Amino acid sequence: MPEEPSSAGKEALGLPDLRLDQLLGELQTRLDAARGTRDRVHSLLEAVLTVGRELDLDQALQQIVESAASLVDARYAALGVIGEDGMLAKFLTTGLTHEQIEAIGPFPTGHGILGELIRHPEPLRLRDIADHAASIGFPAHHPPMHSFVGVPIRVRGVVFGNLYLTEKRGGGQFDAEDESVLQTLAVAAGVAIDNARLYRDARLRERWLVASGEITSRLLSGASQQDVLAELVQASLEILEADLGVIALALPSAQGMGLAVQLAEGVDAEAHRGLLLPLEGSFMGSAFSAQTPMTSNDIANDPRVTAGPPRWQGLGPAVAVPMGSGPDGPRGVLMLARRAGLYPFSAVDVTPLKSFADQAALALELAARRSDAEQLALLEDHDRIARDLHDLAIQRIFATGMTLQSAQRFISHPQAADRVGRAVEDLDETVKIIRTSIFGLRSRGSAQESAGLRARLVDVVSRFVPTFGFTPALRLEGLLDTDVPAEIADDVLAAAEEALSNASRHAAAKAVEVSAKVTGGAAPEVVLSVADNGVGLPEGGRRSGLVNLAERAAKHGGTLETDSSPGNGTRLVWRVPLPTEV
Repeated sequence: MPEEPSSAGKEALGLPDLRLDQLLGELQTRLDAARGTRDRVHSLLEAVLTVGRELDLDQALQQIVESAASLVDARYAALGVIGEDGMLAKFLTTGLTHEQIEAIGPFPTGHGILGELIRHPEPLRLRDIADHAASIGFPAHHPPMHSFVGVPIRVRGVVFGNLYLTEKRGGGQFDAEDESVLQTLAVAAGVAIDNARLYRDARLRERWLVASGEITSRLLSGASQQDVLAELVQASLEILEADLGVIALALPSAQGMGLAVQLAEGVDAEAHRGLLLPLEGSFMGSAFSAQTPMTSNDIANDPRVTAGPPRWQGLGPAVAVPMGSGPDGPRGVLMLARRAGLYPFSAVDVTPLKSFADQAALALELAARRSDAEQLALLEDHDRIARDLHDLAIQRIFATGMTLQSAQRFISHPQAADRVGRAVEDLDETVKIIRTSIFGLRSRGSAQESAGLRARLVDVVSRFVPTFGFTPALRLEGLLDTDVPAEIADDVLAAAEEALSNASRHAAAKAVEVSAKVTGGAAPEVVLSVADNGVGLPEGGRRSGLVNLAERAAKHGGTLETDSSPGNGTRLVWRVPLPTEV
């Protein structure tokens, strides 16, 4: 029988098998690593291609966030866009549910760890966010976050924003390879963002050119001022994706220059229509006084807004540009605002908007010149008619009257002579009527130059500014200048002055709102409302002023209503029906 190998021989025979197993295991490990690297590189290339295909800036940013989270296996990811003030102007996330976002509240603006990357735009990797000196904790209802990695995104060498990723899945930590992958993605993201911005700028320029051409065509066609201004506002809202557009025109008053809101479209436009804004204490007034565009990232809390009623709820970024310029100053201001949380207005938005606002000034100038030309033609026509009536009609009537009067003494019949006498008297009366008409035609120009009800109401309100110590809010709606007869207009002014006088002397109010409007329909009315937040009407106090207002309303078939309670202010509503034909 063959001899059995010794124990030493057995070990010698098993050694190659052992080494082979080790080599095979090491080879398998390296193959797995290579396969993992290959898959990650493939995922990175796919992410770069996906991000690069997007031309819409918002969609490109959202795609970058989602690709970053997928590449490093992060539960949460965000991209913060840095605004001109060095804080976060926009914040896009992935991983958070809508309910979580609502519970957390407003997005961060750039404090704590997020601000660390803004101050030092270099990659940052942490085992636990709470361990870093810059950490300030999380707001209520915020999900727990520990591991963290952040990298800056540069566009043409300038930091555009930062990528923030937290909570690596599986409880692990972000490593140097994760950081390297994110830096590579950030480079591709910078190119994609630059392309998206260039595409957006090109599209904006194209849309501005088309809109400018349409407005120019409308101006040359003789469209009305109101129609052109409305089209300007609508085009601006659509092109810059704004939510509110307002045009206010310069309006001189007894207390100096102010701004009267002529047009408002969009979110809560009703809160802006008809307002009279002072130059100091209003956002639009600051742009008018400086004669340069003004921007705000948060108009609802802008320190320049101190006058007028609350009207910025839910709005954030805003821009105001003066309309035209010259020795007499701008003609007005065009203002746009976006909802809170949206992009602030950049220089790329403001520059073409200023040119567009200058077109609005041109529309006003052309409308004023056209109105002056029409007025001059009308006055010249009046003068011609007056001359013809004086030189032709009156002379002929007078001659006819003289002929009848001289022929009267040859009439023997008493009744016929009496009739001829009455005819001569009628002719004399007709001459007087025609002369009165001639006087009216020649004095119509000065009458038409007198201020309308709108301007007179502005002047009445302005006179009370020093008494109150603030500017009362004023809203004017409807065809006040054309539909309200002169007699009723005088009583509207008297009622407004009486109500403001009472409020200034007795109400101790901090805010007063005046509204005057003409209602339409089958039974039109002029309605004057004066409301204050003062002490209210005292019990048993003198009411002679209110009696006077009630009598003025009753004279025209109208009414006076008051709503007051101690400590809650007073609202006075004076209304009078208007004749259906004025």
